[in-house]
Amino acid sequence: MQRIKIIAFTHKTTGLNTIGKLHIEDDAAGLRLQHIKSTLSLEELYYLSTCNRVEFMVVTSHVVDKEFLMNFFIAFDKNWKANDIAWAMENAQVFESEQALKHLFEVASSIDSLVVGEREIITQVRNAYEKCNATGITGDVIRLAIKKTIETAKDVYTHTNIARNPVSVVSLAYRKLKALNVKQDARFIIIGSGVTNTTMAKYLKKHQFTNFTVFNRTLANAEKLANELNGKAFPLSEIKNFKQGFDIIVTCTGASESVITTEVYKSLVGEDKTKKVVIDLAIPNDLDAEILNNYDVKLIAITNLQEIAKENLQAREQELEACNIIIKKNTEEFKQLLKTRKIELAMSEVPIKVKQIRATANEVFAKELAMMDNESKEVLDKMLLYMEKKYISVPMKMAKEILTEQK
Repeated sequence: MQRIKIIAFTHKTTGLNTIGKLHIEDDAAGLRLQHIKSTLSLEELYYLSTCNRVEFMVVTSHVVDKEFLMNFFIAFDKNWKANDIAWAMENAQVFESEQALKHLFEVASSIDSLVVGEREIITQVRNAYEKCNATGITGDVIRLAIKKTIETAKDVYTHTNIARNPVSVVSLAYRKLKALNVKQDARFIIIGSGVTNTTMAKYLKKHQFTNFTVFNRTLANAEKLANELNGKAFPLSEIKNFKQGFDIIVTCTGASESVITTEVYKSLVGEDKTKKVVIDLAIPNDLDAEILNNYDVKLIAITNLQEIAKENLQAREQELEACNIIIKKNTEEFKQLLKTRKIELAMSEVPIKVKQIRATANEVFAKELAMMDNESKEVLDKMLLYMEKKYISVPMKMAKEILTEQK
């Protein structure tokens, strides 16, 4: 348990416009995370990035002190300067051991989210694990921790009202859009076809909007979302050539730099001087901030949804005590699970050792065995096999009983 540590950047301590500095694009994530793991000799590593947080969970016996953090952020981005590293060290929250696990449970249960009660986070936690696991940077401890985290989140959602009348970043953004009295025939450009934009698209379709054009780096994914919306699909590389006009842009990509540059926006808007709406749910923002100085744009972004999120938190505070009881129970269960797993791993060598002892015994008593008839040998083999199985299972059973008594 002491080896589990979390380095976190969240909306509570870090500006949403700067959390994006810690985002890693999917196509670069594998190599960069493997580099961090090997450089710092970490046993395991897990990386979670959402619109309002970045979390690194590490399994290591190293103390996460200033020196560790400095080396961690040097390994994180080779292009970072001294001031970037200093910023990260100043804004990082560090959780260790039981507090790290409790924090992870709170994240997945949406207690620590920008929008408390937002269920999307549980999917994000699971998907992040699957990506990290595929790159080979996770191990047994993180596997068990994520499994228990998802169980805890489901427990919270099932047995409390924290997610009653669920609210999400997407629903808050749609609420802002609805207040603008947008016409039903509004032309939508959707950039990105991930979970956030897919959810937003479903909101729009549900409310009878019908004119959609989807752009995505991978055309197949753009086509999948466009088919659900009865819209058109194009690769993101073609957005600068799109001349059919728009009223609203909905964008959420994993790009580390602006996708909608001044040049791209100028091409999209053409000679149209009417006011446009941009819903930018990406961190860092997909819309170049300079566009707001030169064009008539109503921006709906993560940063201006925070006030509504605070109201949502106040409405759900009474449920937090019930959530904390569930989290505490699951934390204790995980501690016990980790102890049991430690014994299982320690005992995994026992079957091999027993077989080696049996093989040696056959050599030591070779003469005596040669004097036995086949029937006697068969009985002896059965007896030894029975003892072998019992010898493997009994110590494990006894160890688990000892752990149970220690609860």
